[in-house]
Amino acid sequence: MHRVSRQPSIVLLVLLSIATAAHAQHDYKVSRNLIRKGEYEQALKILMQRITKYPDDSEWVYQRAIARALVQTPLQAQEALTRAHEMGVPSGRIAADARDLLAPIQKTPALRKIFQTQRNRPVQGPMLGDLTHASVRIWMRTAQPAEVGVRIAGVEDTPSAKTTVQSDLTAVLHVKGLTPNRDYTYEILIDGKLVKLPQSTHFRTRPAPGDPVKFSFAFGGGAGYVTKHEHMWDTIGAENPDALFLLGDNMYSDDPESLRMQRFCYYRRQSPAPFRKLVVRTPVYSIWDDHDFGTNDCSGGPDVDVPAWKIPVWNVFRQNWANPGYGGGVQQPGCWYDFTVGDIHFIMLDGRYYRHRKDNTMLGPAQKAWLKQTLVKNKATFTVIASPVPWEYRTKGDSKDTWNGFKDERAEIFDFLAERKIEGVLLISADRHRSDAWKIDRPNSYPLYEFNSSRLTNNHVHGEMKAALFSYNKKQSFGLVEFDTTGDDPIVRYTVINIDGERMHSLELKRRELQ
Repeated sequence: MHRVSRQPSIVLLVLLSIATAAHAQHDYKVSRNLIRKGEYEQALKILMQRITKYPDDSEWVYQRAIARALVQTPLQAQEALTRAHEMGVPSGRIAADARDLLAPIQKTPALRKIFQTQRNRPVQGPMLGDLTHASVRIWMRTAQPAEVGVRIAGVEDTPSAKTTVQSDLTAVLHVKGLTPNRDYTYEILIDGKLVKLPQSTHFRTRPAPGDPVKFSFAFGGGAGYVTKHEHMWDTIGAENPDALFLLGDNMYSDDPESLRMQRFCYYRRQSPAPFRKLVVRTPVYSIWDDHDFGTNDCSGGPDVDVPAWKIPVWNVFRQNWANPGYGGGVQQPGCWYDFTVGDIHFIMLDGRYYRHRKDNTMLGPAQKAWLKQTLVKNKATFTVIASPVPWEYRTKGDSKDTWNGFKDERAEIFDFLAERKIEGVLLISADRHRSDAWKIDRPNSYPLYEFNSSRLTNNHVHGEMKAALFSYNKKQSFGLVEFDTTGDDPIVRYTVINIDGERMHSLELKRRELQ
C-alpha cells in the first residue's frame, strides 16, 4: 500500500490588507506593461509610488532606470541604475538589457562600467540540459557576439559555437563522447580565453539506458520573479537533485507579441545568482504554460503559424533553454519531447501550442500521435508524463483550462494506457499555486497518481484542496521526486518541501501498485 505522511495542520489568520499589500509589492507587471506601451511618464509615477512604499525592492528601482533611459533623462537613469545595481540587480542582467531597454544610456559611465565587467564572461548561464549517459548540452548568453567553447578533462573533441544578435547572444554546446556514470568538471572559454566562474562547474553522466537507477528530480512551475523569493533556488540546490523540471509559467511575460518583453523576463529569470548556482550543475528540462507561451488560459489553435506570434515565441523559448527537443521541429513547432534516465522514461507535453477547444484537443493531432507512439515503444520501470496543467479534474473548480476542459482526450490517453497494458505510469503537473498529491482511480486498470506543484517563487496562491491526498499552500514550495529502481520492488517517493527547506508532506509508492 502507498504511504502518505502529513505535517500537522496549521491555521493561519491573514489580514486582507496585508495580503493585498504583499501582492502589490511584487506586481511588477503593471509598470512593465506601461513601459511596453510607451507610457513612460505613467510608469514613472507608478514606480515612484512603489519605491516610496517598498524601498528595499530592487526591481522597482531597476524598472525606473529603464523608464528614465527611455524618456532620455540619462543622469536620472544612471542614478537609478547605480542604485539598483548596489541593491543586487545582477550585472549580467544589466548587460543583457543594455542592447535594448537600456540602449539610450549605453555610453554613459554607469552602464559602461558594468558592461565592461561582463564582456568576457557569460551574462546568464552556464546552464546544463539534456544530460545523458554519453552527452550533455551547455547553454549560455554573452554580453556581445563571441565564440564560446567548453573544455572537459579527458574529452578531446569539445564543441564551440558563436553567439550572435540573431540568437539573442545565446549558444548551446552539445558535448558528446562521454562515459556513463562518470564525474566531469567543465570549463568555459569565450573568444579562446578561459573564464573564471564563481560557481562549481561539474556534473555526473547518467547510467546506461535500461540500467536500474537511484535518481531524483525537483519540479514545479509558477516561477515568476519575486526579489525576496529568489533564495528558493538555494533551497532546491541544498537537496542536490539530479535534475530540475520547470513545468511552465517559468517567467511571466504574458506578452506573446512583444519579443522585447519576453526577453526582459527571461533575462530577469536567468540572471540571479541562486538560479545560476543551481543550473550550472543541475540539468534543467523545461516546458511552457500560458504565461510564458501566450496570455492567461490561452489556446494556441490548430495552425502552425496562426496567430503570427506563435513561431517567434517558440524561437525565443528555444533560445533560452537546452532541452532534448522542441516538438516536431520547424515543421511542427512545440515544446514536447521525451528522454530516459536508466530505466525511467520521461515524457514532457505541450499543452498550449495546438490547444483548440472547437476540436476538443489540448495536444493537437501530431503531438497526440507522437505520444502514443512513444508510449508503445516504452519498456521502462517507471514512466513519468508531465503536463503543464493538472490531470485531475477537481484541481481548479469548474475551470476548463485544465484537463477538465478536455475530458475526452484525457480518457483517450488513459484508455490507451490500459489497452496497451502500460505499467508504472506516474503523472506530474504544475499551474496551481500550491503543491498537491492526487489519486485518479480508473475502472479498467491501476490508479494513476499525480504529483502537482506550481508555486516555486510566486506570491499569488491558490486554496488548498480537501479532496487531495494532501495539499499545501502556506509558503512557496517544490516537489522532490526520488526513484530507487535497484531493488526487487522499485520505489518512488514524492515530497513537498517549502522555501525554508521544511518537509511538509510525502507519498511513497511501490512499483507493484502501478500494474
